[in-house]
Amino acid sequence: MFQQDYLMRLIWQFVEAMRRTVEKDDDPDAKAASVEDAIANALEMDASVVLGLAPESFAGILSVSGTDPHVVEYLVRGMALESYYLEQAGKQQAAQLRFSQACALAAAYGIEAPAAGEIPVMNDFDEMLEADGITGEE
Repeated sequence: MFQQDYLMRLIWQFVEAMRRTVEKDDDPDAKAASVEDAIANALEMDASVVLGLAPESFAGILSVSGTDPHVVEYLVRGMALESYYLEQAGKQQAAQLRFSQACALAAAYGIEAPAAGEIPVMNDFDEMLEADGITGEE
């Protein structure tokens, strides 16, 4: 029960961080940094290290670290959103790395990867919360 409550709270906090980022009027670089912070918090890892890994290495680290599959789908969508912001900020190489990491993570966990050019929106996150039965901070 405690584990389930913890996961629900972690997911809720992650989605709320995505919501705050999307609603900001900041430049895309600041939005990308905000999403990356949310990803680092959800992973409970140093983002500067883990998010710099090659896509397959990144997915492998998360697989062996025991990252819960329920969290992974949110992370994949968040990483796709960060990729979009990085691209908007003119950081093509970083954007491609983040998108490739998202796809590798999705493949490692057997979930649907985002399509190229697909930009996750808050409605996507809200639908995921609803499907998981998460209605607010528990």
